[in-house]
Amino acid sequence: MIRAVIFDLDGTLVDTEPLHFAAFAAVLREEGIELGRAEYFNRFLGYTDHDCFAAILSENGRPAGEAVIRHLIDRKSTAYMRTIGDRDLLYPGAAGFMRRCAERFPLIVATGSLRYEAELLLERAGIRRLFVDLIAAEDVEHGKPEPDGFLAALGRLGFLLRVRPPIENGECLVVEDTAAGVEAAHRAGMKALAIAQTTPASRLAAAAIVRSSLAATDLDDVLRRLSQLR
Repeated sequence: MIRAVIFDLDGTLVDTEPLHFAAFAAVLREEGIELGRAEYFNRFLGYTDHDCFAAILSENGRPAGEAVIRHLIDRKSTAYMRTIGDRDLLYPGAAGFMRRCAERFPLIVATGSLRYEAELLLERAGIRRLFVDLIAAEDVEHGKPEPDGFLAALGRLGFLLRVRPPIENGECLVVEDTAAGVEAAHRAGMKALAIAQTTPASRLAAAAIVRSSLAATDLDDVLRRLSQLR
């Protein structure tokens, strides 16, 4: 039985992954490193800024100390926030699906984005109030595919809601758009609903359920299918 829903943000609720890519590519180009769009979408979706920069620097034989990475993250965030501007980036159907979930379950966001980036997007879309809280990149040591973010989200729900009996890992539904996110959900012992908006459905097959978009996702159908899983 599902008792809570954990939402990823970028690529799941908001169409921001192309903007993240553009910001990464611009900053890395200034460092003499070219990051292709296909490479980003095939390899780095779901990664935190820290993990993405660390991997790319290491692969290119560049120093990857924390001070260097922190500086690159700050530059990338500045570029990213500039491209967001005042645009509404919420995917069609996302708000409706979240509201239907919020009528039945506590919701929380677990994202690899920086907190102020995520808070801005949620507030601008008018959906921040639907979530009990938000777990961001700063709140965990390891990003996806490690389970840290989802486990932190469950812990936060337990602390804030104090329901009895406590919500267990297997009672959480994770809504994700990347293979790394689906793997992180599995490692956390949670069920995954994958939304194939940034990643081909074939790469999300490990999820319990795969849908093309939140607009095409029926909550009752999802819950029914999950109840049939052993």
